[in-house]
Amino acid sequence: MSIQADHGSTGGLTRRDVLRAAAAGLVIGTGLLVVPKRYFRLPQQAQTFVAKVDAYQLDIAGVLTLGMMELGISKKELQGKRILLKPNLVETASEAPHINTHPLVLRGAIEAFLRLGAATVMVAEGPGHRRDTLAVYEESGLADVLTEDRITFHDLNYITGYELPNAGSQTTMKTLTFPGLFQEVDWIVSMAKLKTHHWTGATLSMKNLFGVMPGLYYGWPKNVLHKVGIQNSILDINATLKPHFAIVDGIIGMEGDGPIMGSPKQVGVLVMGRNLPAVDATCCRIMGIDPYKVSYLERADNWLGPIGERSIEQRGETIASVQTNFELIDTIPAQQGIRLT
Repeated sequence: MSIQADHGSTGGLTRRDVLRAAAAGLVIGTGLLVVPKRYFRLPQQAQTFVAKVDAYQLDIAGVLTLGMMELGISKKELQGKRILLKPNLVETASEAPHINTHPLVLRGAIEAFLRLGAATVMVAEGPGHRRDTLAVYEESGLADVLTEDRITFHDLNYITGYELPNAGSQTTMKTLTFPGLFQEVDWIVSMAKLKTHHWTGATLSMKNLFGVMPGLYYGWPKNVLHKVGIQNSILDINATLKPHFAIVDGIIGMEGDGPIMGSPKQVGVLVMGRNLPAVDATCCRIMGIDPYKVSYLERADNWLGPIGERSIEQRGETIASVQTNFELIDTIPAQQGIRLT
């Protein structure tokens, strides 16, 4: 079989890429495989940092500052920058620390960014499960922390949006509408929770960005995105928005029927990095999940970022030292067969 790239593309074609193209029906005639340019993906490299943190009362700001510096983030890079932190706020219950990004992790991140020279830090979220963002904000315990720290919170569900061309082209949506607030910030940071998910297998920093899409335009629970495909939407949002950093709260995660009905899982980690697919792949391995069996991560590989172990420089704790298998439910299709072996 001969292999031909369109648009004059060159580059290394892996066996995985050939199989992707063949599965997409790109074989024509007999023996000629016409491979679109997107399949010629040169191997990418990324770094992630894993920190062992056993409790929310510890020095999270210090841990995050160290991790960010280990990843090459300096005061020079952040000097004067406006930072937006996007947590995962799902439910109102403050007594369930496995559901939402913990308020003390947000406090630690705010302090870390300010230590490293940021001019301002704000927090913003647009929950899909609840229409009343402020109820989730207040009853989750986050309002107490941000009020005490004098940090602004923004409800992304009701902010007038602006359109960008869909850079992912995985759904039928030609453009994506993001909150106008994003035009006023320099860095967008996804602050996810380490959780399983009944539709995607795992929900981490990439899936967390569903919450930036305004309910005013996409409905509840972001029904427009569900209709065109959750996995496809995750890829389109990340390809178009191009977030700058991710921090995953894995001090207490969620296993089983996530992202709401699952059980608490004590893991004691914070995972961070500049590249979201690499961060999420690292998180999956910590959870005992094969990232290549999580559809949106497998498709993001060497496009939005690397997910292979040899392509991710692991800093801080080793994955083996913190790995703990999360409960997966066999009757949930998205969790079937994704266990790391």
